[in-house]
Amino acid sequence: MEVAKPIQQNRLAALEKDIKKERRQLAVKRFFSNKTVLAGSIMLIFLTLFAFIGPLISQFTPLQIDPANRLAKPSSEHWFGTDNFGRDLFSRVAHGAQVSMGVGLSVAVLTAVIGMVIGLYAAYYSTLDHILMRVSDALMAFPDILLAIAIMAVLGPQPVNVVIAVTLAKIPVVARIVRSSALVIKEQTYIEAMRAQGASSWRIIWRHILPNTVSPLIVQVTYVFAIAIILEAALSFLGAGVPAPDPSWGNILYDGKIVIYNAWWMTVFPGAFIVMAVLALNLFGDGLRDLLDPHSNKALKE
Repeated sequence: MEVAKPIQQNRLAALEKDIKKERRQLAVKRFFSNKTVLAGSIMLIFLTLFAFIGPLISQFTPLQIDPANRLAKPSSEHWFGTDNFGRDLFSRVAHGAQVSMGVGLSVAVLTAVIGMVIGLYAAYYSTLDHILMRVSDALMAFPDILLAIAIMAVLGPQPVNVVIAVTLAKIPVVARIVRSSALVIKEQTYIEAMRAQGASSWRIIWRHILPNTVSPLIVQVTYVFAIAIILEAALSFLGAGVPAPDPSWGNILYDGKIVIYNAWWMTVFPGAFIVMAVLALNLFGDGLRDLLDPHSNKALKE
């Protein structure tokens, strides 16, 4: 009997290892079979490579002025043409990708962390829920762009301030989504059992409720990422975002609107990259929703 126990334990360990391996293989298979998330992933990889490799392969700097080549058409020397100061547009769009996507990623991460904390504690403590949700209602009463402009008017046009303004505008949405998921989990029988056994509130919130709210949180964060890119472009276009001459997709569009009839490339290229980034994140988010939500129609078909 003593010899049989180690053998059974080894068999169980091997079986668990095989099950984990099969689950990983199934997850990879589902990922690659989902055309939506795959298309979004490919586009995001392309944008990331463009943001980091583009400035390295360009022979011009984004602030290098050349009045003699002002508003030059796309050519072998200037792949995206030049702007109204003779600056290479390819270099500016590539550096602008770092700024715009960096702002979007920062907003997504901060919004996820802060919104998750607010949503979890609001769901678990009813008194705190009334206070936090009323503050969220007040923030959500204003359109995102107007709230961001108001905050930027106080803080001033800087990339860090853009992150703060857009994050404050999007936190209530994420907090409400986490709260709604946490409220359902909070009423489950096993949570009541944990309370009866004397488990601390911290353990219940972070070890048992949080893991069940991660899926909707991740999906929502991808949409926040996309919206943050749009809001950053809008703020920069209005002169309240990233200040000139530092490039961002928004202020490149602002420079291009003055010469839109004479230099179409100044609006087409940055606009195309904004559309591509938002489309990629929306495709990625839709695909993740189908993969992570077991009740999704597409997930059930797979």
